[in-house]
Amino acid sequence: MKYVGLQSQIWKNNVKSVFLLILFPVVIIVLIWLFFYFVTGQTTGQRLADTNISFVRYVPWVSLIILIWFLIAYFSHSSIIKKATGSVPLERMENKRIYNMVENLCIANGMPLPAINLIEDDSMNAFASGINKSTFTVSLSRGLISKLTDEELEAVIAHELTHIRNRDVRLLIISIVFVGIFAFLTEALFRMIRFSGLRSSGKGKKDGGYIILVALALAAIGYFLSTLFRFALSKKREYLADSGSVEMTKNPLALASALEKIATDPRIEAVEQRDVAQLFIDNPREKRKMFSSVASLFSTHPPIDKRISLLRQF
Repeated sequence: MKYVGLQSQIWKNNVKSVFLLILFPVVIIVLIWLFFYFVTGQTTGQRLADTNISFVRYVPWVSLIILIWFLIAYFSHSSIIKKATGSVPLERMENKRIYNMVENLCIANGMPLPAINLIEDDSMNAFASGINKSTFTVSLSRGLISKLTDEELEAVIAHELTHIRNRDVRLLIISIVFVGIFAFLTEALFRMIRFSGLRSSGKGKKDGGYIILVALALAAIGYFLSTLFRFALSKKREYLADSGSVEMTKNPLALASALEKIATDPRIEAVEQRDVAQLFIDNPREKRKMFSSVASLFSTHPPIDKRISLLRQF
């Protein structure tokens, strides 16, 4: 896959970030309008009038709540990711080998030095996180550090540094936050239906049950659409980060070899059930099977065999 250039990709990811920031709220606003349309009014004319009145009345409050939610999640993501992955700072005296690799790559490419974290897990994986210079971090598992050669490890670190340089992490955090909003709403409404007394008789109960069912259906649609947006953005960034690693190290075979080893044991136990799994160089939640065209729509990473094949063609 031909690399399009770091500055070009940074610009494209900035555009995508703005597009995402616009697209997700648009989906939320449309779904809010549809919710009021389905639960208010009887005749077509009356329904539209009641819908618009309710929408204008409540959408500012809903938007404010979502904005607060987004800002809290966006700016606290570093601590959330650390807690989810169990990563801790890697001390320089503990592993000068890693610090030398990261520093050499950063100096050679004019990048600020990110923090370096360690995941205490014998499996092999790595990820980058952070939205600015003060939060940029490269996290490596204990298994990755101990099982890869210097050339392979350098290639993996270069892959993660490319994610930072291309602003991929910011793009992913935006998508994760918005998908999380829809996921929370869907699960909360489902639990409400399951555990509330909606099976009781009475007009009020039936009306309440109908409203919750409509909300659940629309939240599920929002979750589905936002998930597709996220998956569509995730795959290309992996190919580009692979290309960036090759540009930094001039050694495509080292990354290909590293990916082959990682594919044998990428499952970090701490993230088996968490969305942060998509940040890793190889998603530890996705099975290593040949993807069908339909299944590939719901994967965050391209097939690792295809990535390795492309690297061997450099």
